[in-house]
Amino acid sequence: MQVFLSLGSNIDREHNIRSGLDALAAAFGRVTISPVYESEAVGFDGDAFLNLVAEIDTDLPVGALAAALREIEAAHGRVRGEKKFSSRTLDIDVLTYGDLVGEIDGVELPRDEILKHAFVLQPLADLAPHATHPESGVSYAALLAEKDFSKQKLWAVHFNWPG
Repeated sequence: MQVFLSLGSNIDREHNIRSGLDALAAAFGRVTISPVYESEAVGFDGDAFLNLVAEIDTDLPVGALAAALREIEAAHGRVRGEKKFSSRTLDIDVLTYGDLVGEIDGVELPRDEILKHAFVLQPLADLAPHATHPESGVSYAALLAEKDFSKQKLWAVHFNWPG
């Protein structure tokens, strides 16, 4: 199944993103990534984040995938139960799982952040501009063109991942 994931970090950012991508590649094989963006923290005062979207293929059910991602986060020092808006060593969220819609195994699909945050939709549109949002059927490139993210500061950064 084609799965899009969002990754973010604002603590030892480059190391945690690279290491997180390595862990994804070890678990799922081929990982395709978007350009990497730097963005200001949303909802709290904190260091800027690095954000990107990764594409993987997996046969794991949604719940098992979410558990595997939580294990990768935990291995990178992520502590569950922290405030929703706070600094993160590594945050990995399932954005879409094929064309599934609804709450599946406790995961809401597609993730609502796709339509709310430039740091999610911009890299998703870069990686898969013609792929379509599972609910609306509109391409990510078209959704990005419709949005006014002028108040969300976001800029592309050089990032090298040999994976």
